[in-house]
Formats: sequence, C-alpha cells, structure tokens
Amino acid sequence: MVLAGSILLSSCDVLLQVANQFSSVANLANCDFALKNVSNVSVAGVNVKNLTKGNLSATDVVKLVAAYQTKQVPLAMDVNVDVTNPTTTQAAMTALDWILAIDGKDMANGVNTKSYTIKPSATTTVPLGVNTDLGNLFSQQGLDALKTFASSFSNEGISSKVGLRVKPSIAVGTTQVPFPNYINLEKKTGK
Repeated sequence: MVLAGSILLSSCDVLLQVANQFSSVANLANCDFALKNVSNVSVAGVNVKNLTKGNLSATDVVKLVAAYQTKQVPLAMDVNVDVTNPTTTQAAMTALDWILAIDGKDMANGVNTKSYTIKPSATTTVPLGVNTDLGNLFSQQGLDALKTFASSFSNEGISSKVGLRVKPSIAVGTTQVPFPNYINLEKKTGK
C-alpha cells in the first residue's frame, strides 16, 4: 500500500510538471516583444559614438578609410529585445530567430538558442549579438551613407535605420515549434 501511494504521488508530480510546462509554453503567445535598444555599435572597429561626435583618432580614420576602400565594413552591435509577460502565469521561450534590416534591406540573421522563462507580470531582456558586413551597402551609396547611418543612432540607443524581426520558438518534447510568422519589432515608448 505504501508502494502504491508513492507511485501515485510520483505520477501526480510528473503530471503537474507536464501541465506547468505546457502552460508556460502556451503562455508565450500572450507575451509582447519590443526593441529595447541597440548598444556597443561599432563600424570597422570604430565606436559609432566617436563617429557621431567627431571624436575620431587618426587610427579610427585609418580603419574607416581602409574598410571603405576594401568594401569590407564590419558592423558589430548588441540588439536588446524585451519580452513582456502581461499574464499571471510564467511563459517559456527556447529559441529566438531574428533578422536585422538596415534601411529596409536584410543584412544579418541568427538564432539565440538560450532558453528563457518570463515571469508573470515581468519583462525579460534577450540580447542578440549582431555581426555583419556593410560593405555592399556603403560601396553603392558612398561614404556619406556611412556618416548618415552612424548619426542615426539616438541617445536611447536606437536608430531609424535599423529594423528587427523575430520569431520565438518553444520546445514541445524534443521538437522546436516556431511561431508561424516573424514579429516586426518597434521601439518601446515611455522608457
């Protein structure tokens, strides 16, 4: 009888865990996604803040000119996405596919495969490391396009030139199930 009781309690615990996991997975559809900010932006190894403020060293100028001449203009930045759970139960996300566009042209994509639990009535920030080459974009539009791109970043760390689409995924058993469509992210207001 004690053995039967232990098996019954163990089975109930497993069922409760599965129910909680299913609830967390299903609740992801209720979450809101927003572009929080863009930080640590560098073009050809030069911090964009230096470029926009005119605080370029001789080394920075050499890096930018060399990148422009070779048509290899590496861009590196951290893009932070806020996931807000407005409900009273937690949500789960196991992957986040992303596509970054600059001036409406898709420039980079990737996947963040870290799992996140978004607590009830809370916001979790998901960082995305972006590395791409802007050589083709700037070789067609000239050096002024590079200056315009750099100066488009506001003090809040966002640029009107940068767009982001994301597609969250959830794990059901051993299978990743993505949202059906990408979500276009907008900059959050009021923060």
